Parts: sequence; C-alpha cells; structure tokens
Amino acid sequence: MLQPNPLRRLHALGQSVWLDYIRRDLVRGPELGRMIRQDALAGMTSNPTIFQKAIAESSLYDEDIARFSARGLNAEEIYERLAIADVTAAADAFAGVWEESGGNDGFVSLEVSPHLAHDADRTIAEVKRLYNLCSRPNVMIKIPGTEAGLTAIREALFNGISVNVTLLFSVGRYQDVLRYYLDGLDQRLSMKQPVRQIRSVASFFVSRVDTAVDARLVAVSKDSRFSATERTLAFSLLHKAAIANARIAYQVFQEAFSSPIYNRLSQHAVAKQRPLWASTSTKDPTLSDLFYVEALIGPDTVDTMPPSTLDAFRDHGWVESRIDWDPQGSAQVVAELKALGIDLATVGAELEADGLKKFTESYDSLIASIEAKRAP
Repeated sequence: MLQPNPLRRLHALGQSVWLDYIRRDLVRGPELGRMIRQDALAGMTSNPTIFQKAIAESSLYDEDIARFSARGLNAEEIYERLAIADVTAAADAFAGVWEESGGNDGFVSLEVSPHLAHDADRTIAEVKRLYNLCSRPNVMIKIPGTEAGLTAIREALFNGISVNVTLLFSVGRYQDVLRYYLDGLDQRLSMKQPVRQIRSVASFFVSRVDTAVDARLVAVSKDSRFSATERTLAFSLLHKAAIANARIAYQVFQEAFSSPIYNRLSQHAVAKQRPLWASTSTKDPTLSDLFYVEALIGPDTVDTMPPSTLDAFRDHGWVESRIDWDPQGSAQVVAELKALGIDLATVGAELEADGLKKFTESYDSLIASIEAKRAP
C-alpha cells in the first residue's frame, strides 16, 4: 500500500513547509506547481545568499541583465528588478494556497538590503517601497530582528505589511519580537484599520546555534582547567543546544498567544505570529539529515527547508509532533551550558552579527557579479 507523502502529513499535523530556495526556472516552470500539489508546499523564502547563487551562478538572468543594463540601470537596480520578478511570479504560483488557507500560507518572502539592518528609518522606507513594488497580498518582507529592526517591524505591521522577521537566534530577542508584533497590530487597531490579512512569522535559526555552541563544548571537554565532571558534561551536551533553544522559544510562543493581551486582540482577527524554523539542514555529517526537522515538528509552526532537506523528508521523514517534548530537559540543557560558561544570549548576539555579515557579503558579491555581467 502506498504510504502518504510525509510532507503532506506534516501539513495535516499543522506544520507548514516553505521552500528555502528561489530561482527563475523553478518559479516559471512546472516543478513548483507539482510541489504545491503533491508535497503540500505552502510558501517560499529567499535571502541574499539564495539570490546570489541563483543570479550569479547561472545564465538564467543574463539576457535580462544585458537588457536592463542597456537601459542604463545600475547593478543594484537590476538586482531589484530580477528579484521582484521572481518573487511576484512565485507569489502568483502560491495565490491558490493563500486563498485556500484563509491567508495563513502561500507567502513568498523578499529581504531588505542587509546594509540597512541597523537603520530603522531607512529599513521601514525600503520595506514600504518593496512591498508596493511587489503589489501582492501574499508577499512578506523580511526584516532582521536587530534592535533597529524591531522598530521597523512594528512600523511595517502598523502600516499593514506582512513581515518575516529573520535572523533570530536567542529566546530573549524572540520575546522582544513578539512584543513589537503585538504592539504594532494593537496600534493599528487603535486607528481602526483592518488587520485580517496581515500575517507574520518569526524566523528562528536552529543548526547554526549548535555549530557555535558545540565548538565551545569541544574546547571545554579538552581544557584541563575544567574538572573531569565538567569535561564529561560538556561532551554530553553536544548537539543539544539548538533544539533546546528552539523548544523554549516555542513555549514562549504558546505563552504569548494565550495571554490576555492576545486574547483581546484575537477578538479583532489578529493572527498568531508563527515560529518559522530556519537553518534546519544538518551541518554535522555524524547526525541524521533530518535531525533538526524531526525534533521541531509541531502545530502552528513553519519549517523552511532547502531543496535537499525537503527531498530527504519526502523520502524518509518521520512525522510526529515533538516540539513540546521534555520542556524540563530543554531548560536543564540551558542551565548546564550556563554552568560551563556558555550563555545562549551571548551566542545569539554573536550569531546575529555573523549572519548579517554573511548576508552582506553575499549581497555585495551578487551586486559585483551583476556589475561584471553588465560590463560591455
């Protein structure tokens, strides 16, 4: 007997799968429609690194680059035209999903320039401009969850723009995001503006936390200044920080959306801001290729998977809600890490800075590649 597609079973359980990938041949070809129909694919995300690979490392965009260049557009203007064309084409492909889900899914995300991450005023101006250029109700604009980004997030929501908050690594910063989300929509309601179509996700990064923490744990396990018990503890905590961190974030999500503040707002059709698990592909070859995906399955969540992870889950994914497993154990992992001098808030701040650096480098590399392609 043919077994149901595990990706469709995830959807039935209440977790949406979005594809962490975009490229012109996918959004304009038949494959995306097949994935929507057969895999219950419910959305798509992009970032500067994804566009860098799509545009710089293929010839799919070369004709348009030459055409726009002949019209006098610079490299950044050309990139914007190319990215918006892909995002709007994908949004059109997901329009049926958006309608059938009541506006909860079917979103495609476009990110503001990472160069603006610490400038709230310029970020919000860019958010408004990009959203208007896309002119699709199922486009989300990605704003990094930096301190400056928080202000821009609230302002975007107040202006009726759906937001994907990206580069979240710590529970503390996620709590800030939740407050700004509820505040932005509360302010919009106070102006008697509609909120029914506004949606937001909070992209909480996973595997990168383990990459950073495990390097510290390995160092502790080899450091004679720590006791034998501490070195043994460090070794036992390998591969545990990221999942514990994300599960605690999910507890925070549940608390926020069962609070009196949200109960009041929900009477006016304010939607929950779902956690979106990002960076769920496995980096450590000693672990299962679905190590993070399977550990974070649960209702009211989104998992954005790169193509290889999505293919793996379709092939051999195990569907079981595990996001709320052993909350005491997650808290214990965090406490034991702190006892060894590893603070997840500090790690999160470092990962945020590193993530912004990598996205900025990808963006700059992309612009340089377009400049090279448009050169006579």
